Amino acid sequence: MSSTFGRLFRVTTFGESHGPGVGAVVDGCPSLLDLAPVDIQRELDRRRPGQGALATPRQEADQVEILSGVEDGRTLGTPIALLVRNRDQRPGDYAELAEAPRPSHADYTVQQKYGLRSASGGGRASARETVGRVAGGAIAAHWLRSACGVEIVAWVEQVGGLGPAQVDAATITRAAVDAHPTRCPDAQLADALAQAITAAQADGDSVGGVIACACRGLPAGWGEPVFDKLEAMLAHAMLSLPATKGFEIGSGFAGAALRGSEHNDAFVARDGGLGTATNRSGGVQGGISNGEPVTFRVAFKPPATIARAQRTAGYDGVLRDLAAGGRHDPCVVPRAVPIVEAMAALVLADLALIQRARG
Repeated sequence: MSSTFGRLFRVTTFGESHGPGVGAVVDGCPSLLDLAPVDIQRELDRRRPGQGALATPRQEADQVEILSGVEDGRTLGTPIALLVRNRDQRPGDYAELAEAPRPSHADYTVQQKYGLRSASGGGRASARETVGRVAGGAIAAHWLRSACGVEIVAWVEQVGGLGPAQVDAATITRAAVDAHPTRCPDAQLADALAQAITAAQADGDSVGGVIACACRGLPAGWGEPVFDKLEAMLAHAMLSLPATKGFEIGSGFAGAALRGSEHNDAFVARDGGLGTATNRSGGVQGGISNGEPVTFRVAFKPPATIARAQRTAGYDGVLRDLAAGGRHDPCVVPRAVPIVEAMAALVLADLALIQRARG
Protein backbone atom coordinates (compact mmCIF):
# COMPACT_ATOMS: atom_id res chain seq x y z
CA MET A 1 0.00 0.00 0.00
CA SER A 2 1.31 3.43 -0.94
CA SER A 3 0.94 5.84 1.98
CA THR A 4 3.78 8.31 1.31
CA PHE A 5 3.54 11.45 -0.81
CA GLY A 6 6.38 13.74 -1.92
CA ARG A 7 10.10 13.54 -2.64
CA LEU A 8 11.89 16.16 -0.50
CA PHE A 9 8.94 17.25 1.63
CA ARG A 10 7.32 13.90 2.39
CA VAL A 11 4.27 12.92 4.38
CA THR A 12 3.32 9.37 5.35
CA THR A 13 -0.16 8.89 6.76
CA PHE A 14 -1.23 6.00 8.98
CA GLY A 15 -4.23 4.62 10.83
CA GLU A 16 -7.73 3.28 10.17
CA SER A 17 -11.10 4.94 10.57
CA HIS A 18 -12.12 3.02 13.69
CA GLY A 19 -8.68 2.08 15.01
CA PRO A 20 -6.94 3.69 18.01
CA GLY A 21 -5.79 6.72 16.04
CA VAL A 22 -4.66 8.30 12.78
CA GLY A 23 -1.83 10.63 11.92
CA ALA A 24 1.22 11.36 9.84
CA VAL A 25 5.00 11.46 9.80
CA VAL A 26 6.39 14.51 8.01
CA ASP A 27 9.97 14.18 6.77
CA GLY A 28 11.98 16.89 5.03
CA CYS A 29 10.50 19.94 6.73
CA PRO A 30 13.30 22.53 7.00
CA SER A 31 14.67 23.25 10.46
CA LEU A 32 14.19 26.47 12.44
CA LEU A 33 10.54 26.92 11.36
CA ASP A 34 8.49 28.37 14.20
CA LEU A 35 5.77 25.77 14.72
CA ALA A 36 3.17 25.46 17.47
CA PRO A 37 0.38 22.89 17.84
CA VAL A 38 -2.16 25.61 17.06
CA ASP A 39 -0.68 25.97 13.55
CA ILE A 40 -1.80 22.37 12.90
CA GLN A 41 -4.90 22.33 15.09
CA ARG A 42 -6.43 25.27 13.25
CA GLU A 43 -6.67 23.23 10.06
CA LEU A 44 -7.75 20.03 11.78
CA ASP A 45 -10.62 21.95 13.36
CA ARG A 46 -11.78 22.97 9.88
CA ARG A 47 -11.73 19.33 8.71
CA ARG A 48 -13.06 17.54 11.79
CA PRO A 49 -16.49 15.82 11.88
CA GLY A 50 -19.44 17.03 13.92
CA GLN A 51 -19.36 20.61 12.56
CA GLY A 52 -23.12 20.94 12.28
CA ALA A 53 -26.19 19.73 10.43
CA LEU A 54 -24.41 19.51 7.06
CA ALA A 55 -21.73 17.07 8.28
CA THR A 56 -21.46 13.63 9.82
CA PRO A 57 -22.57 13.59 13.48
CA ARG A 58 -19.47 11.64 14.51
CA GLN A 59 -17.88 13.62 17.34
CA GLU A 60 -14.10 13.83 17.25
CA ALA A 61 -12.07 16.63 18.82
CA ASP A 62 -9.14 15.66 16.56
CA GLN A 63 -6.59 17.07 19.00
CA VAL A 64 -3.12 16.76 17.53
CA GLU A 65 -0.14 15.47 19.51
CA ILE A 66 3.33 16.35 18.23
CA LEU A 67 5.50 13.39 19.18
CA SER A 68 8.81 14.40 17.61
CA GLY A 69 10.64 16.85 15.39
CA VAL A 70 9.74 20.05 17.27
CA GLU A 71 11.56 21.49 20.28
CA ASP A 72 10.99 24.81 22.01
CA GLY A 73 8.55 25.79 19.29
CA ARG A 74 10.92 25.24 16.36
CA THR A 75 11.34 22.40 13.90
CA LEU A 76 14.54 20.38 14.25
CA GLY A 77 14.78 19.21 10.66
CA THR A 78 14.05 15.66 11.84
CA PRO A 79 10.85 13.66 11.20
CA ILE A 80 7.76 15.26 12.73
CA ALA A 81 5.38 12.62 14.06
CA LEU A 82 1.76 13.69 14.50
CA LEU A 83 -0.94 11.65 16.24
CA VAL A 84 -4.71 12.18 16.51
CA ARG A 85 -6.52 9.64 18.67
CA ASN A 86 -9.92 8.29 17.62
CA ARG A 87 -12.41 8.80 20.46
CA ASP A 88 -15.83 8.12 18.92
CA GLN A 89 -15.43 4.77 17.18
CA ARG A 90 -18.53 2.64 16.61
CA PRO A 91 -17.33 -0.46 14.76
CA GLY A 92 -20.59 -2.23 15.57
CA ASP A 93 -22.36 0.04 13.08
CA TYR A 94 -20.67 -1.90 10.28
CA ALA A 95 -21.57 -5.48 11.20
CA GLU A 96 -23.69 -5.93 8.06
CA LEU A 97 -20.65 -5.25 5.86
CA ALA A 98 -19.29 -8.69 6.67
CA GLU A 99 -21.95 -10.06 4.33
CA ALA A 100 -22.13 -7.46 1.55
CA PRO A 101 -19.93 -4.67 0.14
CA ARG A 102 -21.42 -1.19 -0.07
CA PRO A 103 -22.21 -0.07 -3.65
CA SER A 104 -19.47 2.17 -5.14
CA HIS A 105 -17.39 1.90 -1.95
CA ALA A 106 -13.94 0.34 -1.60
CA ASP A 107 -15.11 -2.70 0.41
CA TYR A 108 -15.05 -5.10 -2.55
CA THR A 109 -11.91 -3.86 -4.28
CA VAL A 110 -9.85 -3.78 -1.06
CA GLN A 111 -10.97 -7.33 -0.29
CA GLN A 112 -9.95 -8.47 -3.78
CA LYS A 113 -6.55 -6.75 -3.62
CA TYR A 114 -5.39 -7.64 -0.10
CA GLY A 115 -7.45 -10.73 0.73
CA LEU A 116 -8.98 -8.97 3.73
CA ARG A 117 -10.24 -5.55 4.72
CA SER A 118 -10.86 -3.47 7.80
CA ALA A 119 -13.98 -4.77 9.53
CA SER A 120 -15.43 -1.31 10.06
CA GLY A 121 -15.70 2.12 8.53
CA GLY A 122 -13.70 1.49 5.37
CA GLY A 123 -10.32 1.43 7.14
CA ARG A 124 -7.74 3.31 5.07
CA ALA A 125 -10.35 3.96 2.35
CA SER A 126 -12.30 6.13 4.77
CA ALA A 127 -11.99 9.92 4.59
CA ARG A 128 -10.78 9.63 8.20
CA GLU A 129 -7.35 8.92 6.64
CA THR A 130 -7.21 12.55 5.52
CA VAL A 131 -6.57 13.69 9.10
CA GLY A 132 -2.91 12.90 8.50
CA ARG A 133 -2.90 14.75 5.19
CA VAL A 134 -4.36 17.87 6.78
CA ALA A 135 -1.91 17.73 9.69
CA GLY A 136 1.08 17.36 7.37
CA GLY A 137 -0.33 19.88 4.90
CA ALA A 138 -0.75 22.43 7.68
CA ILE A 139 2.99 22.31 8.30
CA ALA A 140 3.70 22.60 4.57
CA ALA A 141 1.34 25.59 4.26
CA HIS A 142 2.91 27.24 7.32
CA TRP A 143 6.39 26.89 5.80
CA LEU A 144 5.19 28.14 2.40
CA ARG A 145 3.73 31.29 3.98
CA SER A 146 6.77 31.91 6.15
CA ALA A 147 9.53 31.13 3.67
CA CYS A 148 7.95 31.81 0.28
CA GLY A 149 4.98 34.13 0.80
CA VAL A 150 2.60 31.60 -0.77
CA GLU A 151 -1.07 31.62 0.21
CA ILE A 152 -3.57 28.85 -0.59
CA VAL A 153 -7.35 29.34 -0.44
CA ALA A 154 -9.99 26.84 -1.54
CA TRP A 155 -13.78 27.15 -1.52
CA VAL A 156 -16.93 25.28 -2.48
CA GLU A 157 -17.92 26.32 -5.99
CA GLN A 158 -20.77 23.94 -6.71
CA VAL A 159 -23.04 21.37 -5.03
CA GLY A 160 -25.02 19.05 -7.25
CA GLY A 161 -26.21 21.11 -10.20
CA LEU A 162 -26.13 24.39 -8.29
CA GLY A 163 -23.40 26.90 -9.09
CA PRO A 164 -20.77 27.87 -9.93
CA ALA A 165 -20.10 30.39 -7.19
CA GLN A 166 -19.02 33.84 -8.30
CA VAL A 167 -15.68 34.35 -6.54
CA ASP A 168 -12.63 36.53 -7.23
CA ALA A 169 -9.72 34.09 -7.00
CA ALA A 170 -7.27 36.98 -6.59
CA THR A 171 -8.79 38.32 -3.38
CA ILE A 172 -10.81 35.53 -1.72
CA THR A 173 -9.83 34.86 1.91
CA ARG A 174 -10.23 31.87 4.20
CA ALA A 175 -12.29 34.01 6.56
CA ALA A 176 -14.81 34.65 3.78
CA VAL A 177 -14.86 30.95 2.90
CA ASP A 178 -15.44 29.83 6.49
CA ALA A 179 -18.18 32.40 7.11
CA HIS A 180 -20.88 29.97 5.87
CA PRO A 181 -21.30 26.28 6.83
CA THR A 182 -21.12 25.26 3.16
CA ARG A 183 -17.75 27.04 2.78
CA CYS A 184 -19.18 28.78 -0.27
CA PRO A 185 -18.29 32.50 -0.15
CA ASP A 186 -20.97 33.45 -2.68
CA ALA A 187 -23.71 34.73 -0.35
CA GLN A 188 -26.40 34.45 -3.01
CA LEU A 189 -25.61 30.78 -3.60
CA ALA A 190 -24.56 29.46 -0.20
CA ASP A 191 -28.04 29.07 1.31
CA ALA A 192 -29.26 27.19 -1.77
CA LEU A 193 -26.32 24.79 -1.48
CA ALA A 194 -27.14 24.18 2.18
CA GLN A 195 -30.74 23.41 1.26
CA ALA A 196 -29.61 20.92 -1.39
CA ILE A 197 -27.41 19.09 1.10
CA THR A 198 -30.17 19.04 3.73
CA ALA A 199 -32.68 17.71 1.21
CA ALA A 200 -30.38 14.87 0.16
CA GLN A 201 -29.76 13.98 3.79
CA ALA A 202 -33.49 13.94 4.55
CA ASP A 203 -33.93 11.46 1.68
CA GLY A 204 -31.21 9.20 3.11
CA ASP A 205 -29.13 10.15 0.11
CA SER A 206 -26.02 12.20 -0.74
CA VAL A 207 -24.86 14.85 -3.20
CA GLY A 208 -21.53 15.73 -4.82
CA GLY A 209 -19.85 19.01 -5.63
CA VAL A 210 -16.85 20.96 -6.88
CA ILE A 211 -14.08 22.71 -4.93
CA ALA A 212 -12.04 25.50 -6.52
CA CYS A 213 -8.62 26.53 -5.25
CA ALA A 214 -6.25 29.46 -5.79
CA CYS A 215 -2.54 29.35 -4.88
CA ARG A 216 -1.13 32.89 -4.83
CA GLY A 217 2.37 34.23 -4.49
CA LEU A 218 4.25 31.51 -6.37
CA PRO A 219 7.32 32.70 -8.25
CA ALA A 220 7.91 31.57 -11.81
CA GLY A 221 9.95 28.37 -12.04
CA TRP A 222 8.30 25.70 -9.84
CA GLY A 223 7.56 22.33 -11.47
CA GLU A 224 9.67 19.48 -12.87
CA PRO A 225 8.91 18.59 -16.50
CA VAL A 226 8.30 16.25 -18.05
CA PHE A 227 6.63 13.78 -15.67
CA ASP A 228 6.45 15.90 -12.52
CA LYS A 229 4.94 19.01 -14.04
CA LEU A 230 3.22 21.28 -11.53
CA GLU A 231 -0.26 20.50 -12.86
CA ALA A 232 0.56 16.78 -13.01
CA MET A 233 1.58 16.74 -9.35
CA LEU A 234 -1.53 18.69 -8.36
CA ALA A 235 -3.69 16.24 -10.31
CA HIS A 236 -1.93 13.32 -8.61
CA ALA A 237 -2.50 14.87 -5.20
CA MET A 238 -6.14 15.78 -5.74
CA LEU A 239 -7.18 12.53 -7.39
CA SER A 240 -5.63 10.61 -4.49
CA LEU A 241 -8.32 12.09 -2.23
CA PRO A 242 -11.38 9.99 -1.38
CA ALA A 243 -14.44 10.58 -3.58
CA THR A 244 -12.63 12.64 -6.25
CA LYS A 245 -13.67 12.09 -9.86
CA GLY A 246 -12.21 15.01 -11.80
CA PHE A 247 -9.45 17.62 -11.90
CA GLU A 248 -8.94 20.60 -14.17
CA ILE A 249 -6.54 23.52 -14.09
CA GLY A 250 -7.06 27.01 -15.49
CA SER A 251 -9.63 26.95 -18.28
CA GLY A 252 -9.84 23.17 -17.96
CA PHE A 253 -12.28 21.37 -20.22
CA ALA A 254 -13.91 24.65 -21.25
CA GLY A 255 -10.62 25.61 -22.92
CA ALA A 256 -11.04 22.76 -25.38
CA ALA A 257 -13.91 24.68 -27.00
CA LEU A 258 -11.76 27.76 -27.73
CA ARG A 259 -9.37 28.64 -30.52
CA GLY A 260 -5.75 29.36 -29.73
CA SER A 261 -6.26 33.05 -30.42
CA GLU A 262 -9.00 33.06 -27.77
CA HIS A 263 -7.17 30.93 -25.23
CA ASN A 264 -3.59 32.25 -25.30
CA ASP A 265 -2.43 34.36 -22.33
CA ALA A 266 -0.57 37.37 -23.76
CA PHE A 267 2.44 38.62 -21.77
CA VAL A 268 2.53 42.07 -20.19
CA ALA A 269 5.22 43.99 -18.29
CA ARG A 270 4.74 43.66 -14.53
CA ASP A 271 6.91 44.48 -11.52
CA GLY A 272 10.13 44.62 -13.52
CA GLY A 273 9.38 41.32 -15.23
CA LEU A 274 6.54 39.69 -17.13
CA GLY A 275 3.02 38.64 -16.24
CA THR A 276 0.03 37.60 -18.30
CA ALA A 277 -3.00 39.69 -19.23
CA THR A 278 -5.31 36.70 -18.69
CA ASN A 279 -4.83 33.46 -16.77
CA ARG A 280 -6.48 30.70 -18.79
CA SER A 281 -3.29 28.69 -18.23
CA GLY A 282 -4.10 28.58 -14.50
CA GLY A 283 -0.65 29.87 -13.58
CA VAL A 284 1.21 27.00 -15.26
CA GLN A 285 2.90 26.85 -18.67
CA GLY A 286 5.04 23.96 -19.82
CA GLY A 287 4.45 22.35 -16.44
CA ILE A 288 6.19 25.24 -14.66
CA SER A 289 4.64 28.05 -12.61
CA ASN A 290 4.64 31.38 -14.49
CA GLY A 291 4.13 33.69 -11.50
CA GLU A 292 0.35 34.04 -11.90
CA PRO A 293 -2.06 32.49 -9.36
CA VAL A 294 -2.36 28.73 -9.80
CA THR A 295 -6.08 27.98 -10.09
CA PHE A 296 -7.71 24.58 -10.32
CA ARG A 297 -10.97 22.73 -9.61
CA VAL A 298 -11.67 19.29 -8.12
CA ALA A 299 -14.90 17.31 -8.60
CA PHE A 300 -16.18 15.12 -5.75
CA LYS A 301 -18.81 12.43 -6.31
CA PRO A 302 -21.77 11.98 -3.98
CA PRO A 303 -20.61 9.96 -0.93
CA ALA A 304 -21.08 6.27 -1.65
CA THR A 305 -22.23 5.44 1.87
CA ILE A 306 -25.89 6.43 2.22
CA ALA A 307 -28.70 5.56 4.63
CA ARG A 308 -31.17 4.66 1.87
CA ALA A 309 -31.49 0.92 1.26
CA GLN A 310 -29.98 -0.23 -2.03
CA ARG A 311 -30.54 -3.49 -3.86
CA THR A 312 -27.12 -5.10 -4.25
CA ALA A 313 -25.38 -8.46 -4.18
CA GLY A 314 -23.54 -9.76 -1.14
CA TYR A 315 -20.25 -11.63 -1.26
CA ASP A 316 -22.29 -14.81 -1.76
CA GLY A 317 -23.87 -13.35 -4.90
CA VAL A 318 -27.36 -13.24 -3.37
CA LEU A 319 -29.28 -9.98 -3.85
CA ARG A 320 -30.34 -8.14 -0.71
CA ASP A 321 -31.33 -4.68 0.48
CA LEU A 322 -28.36 -2.97 2.10
CA ALA A 323 -28.66 0.21 4.14
CA ALA A 324 -25.23 1.40 5.22
CA GLY A 325 -24.65 1.82 8.92
CA GLY A 326 -22.40 4.37 10.57
CA ARG A 327 -22.37 8.15 10.44
CA HIS A 328 -21.53 9.85 7.19
CA ASP A 329 -21.48 13.22 5.43
CA PRO A 330 -24.39 13.82 3.03
CA CYS A 331 -21.91 15.94 1.03
CA VAL A 332 -18.15 15.89 1.52
CA VAL A 333 -17.21 19.17 -0.11
CA PRO A 334 -17.59 21.59 2.86
CA ARG A 335 -15.20 19.50 4.99
CA ALA A 336 -12.96 18.71 2.00
CA VAL A 337 -11.94 22.37 1.52
CA PRO A 338 -9.03 22.19 4.04
CA ILE A 339 -8.06 18.79 2.62
CA VAL A 340 -7.68 20.24 -0.87
CA GLU A 341 -5.64 23.11 0.57
CA ALA A 342 -3.44 20.65 2.47
CA MET A 343 -2.65 18.55 -0.59
CA ALA A 344 -1.90 21.67 -2.63
CA ALA A 345 0.49 22.77 0.11
CA LEU A 346 2.27 19.41 0.10
CA VAL A 347 2.78 19.63 -3.67
CA LEU A 348 4.05 23.21 -3.58
CA ALA A 349 6.36 22.70 -0.59
CA ASP A 350 7.92 19.70 -2.31
CA LEU A 351 8.43 21.55 -5.60
CA ALA A 352 9.76 24.63 -3.79
CA LEU A 353 12.42 22.56 -2.04
CA ILE A 354 13.34 20.83 -5.31
CA GLN A 355 13.74 24.21 -6.99
CA ARG A 356 15.87 25.50 -4.09
CA ALA A 357 18.11 22.46 -4.40
CA ARG A 358 19.05 23.61 -7.89
CA GLY A 359 21.00 26.43 -6.20
